[in-house]
Amino acid sequence: MKIDINGLKKAFGDKTAVDIPTFTVYDGEILGLVGNNGAGKTTLFRLLLDLIKADGGTVTMTINNDDGTQVTINPSESENWKPVTGAYIDEGFLIDFLTPEEYFRFIGKVNGLTDNETDSRVASFEHFMNGEVLGQKKLIRNYSAGNKQKIGIISAFINNPQLLVLDEPFNFLDPTSQNILMHLIKDYNAKTGATILISSHNLTHTVEISTRIALLESGLIINDLPNTEGSAAKVLEDYFNR
Repeated sequence: MKIDINGLKKAFGDKTAVDIPTFTVYDGEILGLVGNNGAGKTTLFRLLLDLIKADGGTVTMTINNDDGTQVTINPSESENWKPVTGAYIDEGFLIDFLTPEEYFRFIGKVNGLTDNETDSRVASFEHFMNGEVLGQKKLIRNYSAGNKQKIGIISAFINNPQLLVLDEPFNFLDPTSQNILMHLIKDYNAKTGATILISSHNLTHTVEISTRIALLESGLIINDLPNTEGSAAKVLEDYFNR
């Protein structure tokens, strides 16, 4: 999926959260979004997912159809992008009075999958779950922050999305789970050609998995960095060590 941003603006009171004159996310990229707290990363994701309304500007998405054709839509005017998008921003995406099994099957049903199809897709994340998610006979609200994070991330993959959006996906995960997640993201991109957007404060992981990195400051993209073989690392290191 290709995403075109033009004149996108969002402010909260007198604070500018996002101000992006023009920016394109190309089909099949893994775009890392980095910046200090308050830079606008989560707000940008919420705008792209039509979770909040922009003060101005447009976002358009070019969707790849199964027959090889493409269609360009405005996500605020059409819902055609939702079946091909998976996202996890925070705990608010979870239905915490369900068990993980119930929640995964709910997400599957929303996406037209049978329970067996959903169970099969969830099973492919067995290594990531590490025996701590399924079969625990407890509600999501009673899981640790790390396992809630895993549940949300897995749910974002269930519909095999063309666009995958993950906000701070490495938060709360132990080092082993972080490494497994990096491989999951890279492998999914390689196998499907999906466009993946990730924000993270973990610069090492972001540089390792991203094909391109956008640096945000006060809602502005101040640097658009190619990241061939980790080439963005030095620029980011210099910026955050100022």
